[in-house]
Amino acid sequence: MFDTSVDPFLHLERLLEEAKRRGEPEHNAMALATVGADLKPSVRIVYYKGLIRGGLSFYGNYNSSKGKAIAQNNQVCVNFYYAKDWEQIRVSGKVHKLTRAENEAYFKTRNRLSQIGAWASNQSQEIPGTEYFQRRVAEYEKSFDGQEVPCPENWGGYHIVPEEFEFWFGKTGRLHERYVYQRQADGSWRTFMRAP
Repeated sequence: MFDTSVDPFLHLERLLEEAKRRGEPEHNAMALATVGADLKPSVRIVYYKGLIRGGLSFYGNYNSSKGKAIAQNNQVCVNFYYAKDWEQIRVSGKVHKLTRAENEAYFKTRNRLSQIGAWASNQSQEIPGTEYFQRRVAEYEKSFDGQEVPCPENWGGYHIVPEEFEFWFGKTGRLHERYVYQRQADGSWRTFMRAP
């Protein structure tokens, strides 16, 4: 039985840890949905990198399609899905940029090729082909040869401050269990179940 008296962040961390222990591939992958000023929804996979200041963090290029949509509308939704175990975690809320210091600290933990890639990629922009991008990677590898790769100004993190959590557990006959936490004006959580 799912205990709604437990803080939703604890459930989130527990379920992610269980997925990792089960050997779920990409257990921290979450589908991020955004809607920009054009009102067209867009979804892509990003990687959850832990809780920072009460929000779910992820990183990327601020000039990417997702970065531009977030700048226009900071209401987002993410979904973790584990098909084998019939579990989903959906979180919606407002997303905010992380601080420069937080960005730089995380950037230092990335492998060098990922750091170079952050410089080489004008993410979401049209390119003439793979060779073009490989040349850019080689150029940045050469320019940073023998030195630490700094965090680009247009690259960094976000954290989603949740307004709602939904923990979904699949059951036979489509008699699923959906446990919801909704943040109230005073910061407390209202909990209830949704029909499957």
